Amino acid sequence: MNGLLGLAIPIPDIVMPIGISFFTFQALSYVIDVYRGDVQPQRDYGKVLLYISFFPQLIAGPIVKYHHIEQEIEDRQQTSQGVARGIRRFIIGLAKKVLISNTMGLAADHVFGLPLQGLDIISAWIGAVSYALQIYYDFSGYSDMAIGLGQMFGFHFRENFQYPYHGDSMQDFWRRWHISLSTWFKEYLYIPLGGNRKGTVRTYLNKFFVFFCTGLWHGTQWTFVLWGLIHGAFLVLEDTILPIKKCKIRWLRQFYTIVVAVLAFVVFRAEDLAQAGQMFQMMFTGFKITPESVSALVSILDPLYLTTLVAAVVGRCL
Repeated sequence: MNGLLGLAIPIPDIVMPIGISFFTFQALSYVIDVYRGDVQPQRDYGKVLLYISFFPQLIAGPIVKYHHIEQEIEDRQQTSQGVARGIRRFIIGLAKKVLISNTMGLAADHVFGLPLQGLDIISAWIGAVSYALQIYYDFSGYSDMAIGLGQMFGFHFRENFQYPYHGDSMQDFWRRWHISLSTWFKEYLYIPLGGNRKGTVRTYLNKFFVFFCTGLWHGTQWTFVLWGLIHGAFLVLEDTILPIKKCKIRWLRQFYTIVVAVLAFVVFRAEDLAQAGQMFQMMFTGFKITPESVSALVSILDPLYLTTLVAAVVGRCL
């Protein structure tokens, strides 16, 4: 509010617990499910704590709804085959995070840390694509590790990513990206608000509000809020004036989806809206090549980055 209205409201020096956005939503899931009568109240307080504080996905997701694992909290089977599958899944997630995400992150951090004169159209797009790959491999890697650890203990968490960059619309993208979050908002916010049952205008307003909350869930900066509203806007546009659903060429629909997702992630990654605007400016008008931009480009395109980029692009559906 200070940034929006030019106010000077003192900001309290509060240290937030690690993972608060995840375990808060899990606690809400339990409370709402019990309130609705969808599940029976858990009489064993220790089992409630187990659900809320289960360490594999406590600080990085996926968000696990209570009714998905209610039975396994009471009675689960831990087998050697399950432990072996969990170990393999954990290794895949660790490799995504350490080998791909971290390398892409170094390139993205370098580009987003450059002054305006150090950017051109090539380096700006490299930074944007690198960050889109970084956040995918980072988050899907953490989800794989959590799912793997859960399998080792006999818990079966639902998939959180299903090839999101293979989506052929932004609606399809959100059926594949951070599934636990999108389904949480759908189940506990969108549908209670009326979903698509109360007319077209109300449906669009519901979508905008849900994605406003989705952006705010990621952080309190306006960049996160705008990121959420961008996605909400494209979902509404696809239902109204964008002819993407009528396009018969699937690869063209996929290209559109990737471009929108990458551009939205520029806003998500930027320090503020001004930096996001500068990045967009260079991505579409930065044709002037300067010694600073050439130097920056050379420092990014080393063999490690190029090899990892190829692996990331080839494996973006994993």
